[in-house]
Amino acid sequence: MNKKWLKAAGIRAVKTVAQTAVATIGTAIAMGEVNWPLVASASALAGVLSVLTSVAGLPEIKESEEK
Repeated sequence: MNKKWLKAAGIRAVKTVAQTAVATIGTAIAMGEVNWPLVASASALAGVLSVLTSVAGLPEIKESEEK
């Protein structure tokens, strides 16, 4: 791992966390009540999964830069 990978994976994870939070909050509002622990746990899990998925490779980083 290098700085470019960490930065790209971090940005991708933050975006994924935000998208998951917005989607979870939107769904919860439609159902009547926001369950904040659910929003937090779903968003955190999405962030972890994003980082783990980034281990397979990031399109933002060229393959030659990863090595």
